[in-house]
Amino acid sequence: MTEKLNLGSFVLYIIDSGNIRLDGGAMFGTVPRVLWEKTNPPDEKNRILIGLNLLLVKTGKKNILIDTGSGEKGDDKFNKIYEIEHKPIDNALSTAGVKPSEIDIVINTHLHFDHAGGNTIMNKDGGYIPAFPNARYIIQKDEWFDAINTNEKTRASYRKDDFLPLQEAGVVELIEGDREIEKGISVLKTPGHNRNHQCVLIESGDKKAVYLGDLVPTASHIPLPYIMGYDLFPLETLENKKRILNKAADEKWLLIFEHDPKIKAGYLKREGGKLALKTL
Repeated sequence: MTEKLNLGSFVLYIIDSGNIRLDGGAMFGTVPRVLWEKTNPPDEKNRILIGLNLLLVKTGKKNILIDTGSGEKGDDKFNKIYEIEHKPIDNALSTAGVKPSEIDIVINTHLHFDHAGGNTIMNKDGGYIPAFPNARYIIQKDEWFDAINTNEKTRASYRKDDFLPLQEAGVVELIEGDREIEKGISVLKTPGHNRNHQCVLIESGDKKAVYLGDLVPTASHIPLPYIMGYDLFPLETLENKKRILNKAADEKWLLIFEHDPKIKAGYLKREGGKLALKTL
């Protein structure tokens, strides 16, 4: 289901591109299961349901897509491990009245398969080509380097068919650090999950929204200690969560959660010295 929101003069579409299941312990790190299972009940394999929520921003001049979901590259073993429920990208976008050819910019928070898998699609010859033929793809330069030069810890998170065909097609724009991409659309480098993760800040009029990617993957991860076991640099995650969430609370940013299967967005308020979410 696609949720449509107005933000100043921009129109935002939170697009459901499917679901996967990931290990609950890995998703909540050192937080005991007795706490997280209340809001995220696991299946018999200890996996919890994870949404794949993309964000389409219509600025009036550009159509900007943030992250692209898991794609369709997994074999049977891969799909069974993660129980992937994929919705074809053209079908997902059609709920917002947009065709893949009408996307002008794609921003990847990072290049893990569940965020960049829909970057490319298979052509009739069995190779991969950009899924959005008229778009430029915005990626942190050092994230590109890390995705190509993986190690034993990171290798399973990246699939080169998700991004190398973009380079071959000449549609990649590598950036470094915080950057305004278009008027009202900026990336904020937020390392922690990996070395070069970035969130996306959307501003129109006096309204702001932030697409959190894997900094705060679900609404259940708002408490500061709730940090994924997947995060390579958890203490950096902690510092960036403090920075972004406190700013969001102070300035009334709309939070958009990439991986929550139920709660797609909300605002923070302070209750008894803690941050609490007010859903839309």
